[in-house]
Amino acid sequence: MSQASLPSPAMERSIHEMLKDTPSLNESDGAVLSGTPPPHVPQSNHPKDNQPATRPATINLVTHASQSLTTTPSSPTQNGDVQGLRAAQSKIETIKNWSISTYKCTKQRVYETFGKTSRTVDSELETQIELLRDTQKKYCNLLRLTRALASHFHHVVQTQHSLGEAFSELAQKSPELQEEFLYNAETQRNLTKNGEILLGALNFFVSSVNTLCNKTIEDTLLTVRQYETARIEYDAYRTDLEALAQAAKSDGSSDGRFEDAQQNYELYKQNFEKLRSDVSIKLKFLDENRIKVMHKQLLLFHNAVSAYFSGNQTALEATLTQFNIKVKSPNSSLPSWLEQ
Repeated sequence: MSQASLPSPAMERSIHEMLKDTPSLNESDGAVLSGTPPPHVPQSNHPKDNQPATRPATINLVTHASQSLTTTPSSPTQNGDVQGLRAAQSKIETIKNWSISTYKCTKQRVYETFGKTSRTVDSELETQIELLRDTQKKYCNLLRLTRALASHFHHVVQTQHSLGEAFSELAQKSPELQEEFLYNAETQRNLTKNGEILLGALNFFVSSVNTLCNKTIEDTLLTVRQYETARIEYDAYRTDLEALAQAAKSDGSSDGRFEDAQQNYELYKQNFEKLRSDVSIKLKFLDENRIKVMHKQLLLFHNAVSAYFSGNQTALEATLTQFNIKVKSPNSSLPSWLEQ
């Protein structure tokens, strides 16, 4: 080889300086993600020789990745995690408050049963509530009986209608008894017509009493049940506040708990007083509505039954006209699709 091809001393020095500036093998291993060393690193037979070259690099890389995730404010994953965390915390707080309230109310119920605590009593309102429940019970019994009467009378009207048709058919086939059969057929037709009118009045009476019992009165009783629950909650937190007030006199460390109990007490007191006012108003309006509805229905029932069994067809028809009741024959069926 000639001397021209050999590197000069200056070039050798620059190469050595470049090698000094390059990072060491341990620093370049920071990009390795697995435990397998790069090909240019000599492997050792002992397993401990490979650990310093791989574990710190992996730990540094994971730490750097986690820092990049936490410091990115617009990351969708991070925003979703925050929202999920808030929702979970809200559910946990709701369950916690519900559990505490349920425990206090159950404790209040048990103590009231055994006479170990006092309860808020509104004698006048509770008397009205008991009277309403007794009224609903009696009206439901009246509804059951009138439904049975309407059902039985429906079968009577159907039987009278069939009997009238049988008399009419026999009148055509029996000339010797034609006049007698026709008399009976006409009688049964009149009874069927009047029976359908009375049945319409009975069904209207049943429908009105059913609305009164199972909708109007039940709506008021729903508010009553909410009031009774609010009363138990109010007494439970009132008892809790009284106990903390006694403890605060001897121990000043319960001041924070006393303030929280005071806030809860005021909250449940407002709810209790609001529902008590709602119950009083609903009971008043319900009583007025009940009297008005039953006055009309009892007058209808009396006039219709009296006119039917006295045979006064004109008075029976006038009764249905007075109360705007449309009569539908119990033997009528729904119109076919050709008639619609």
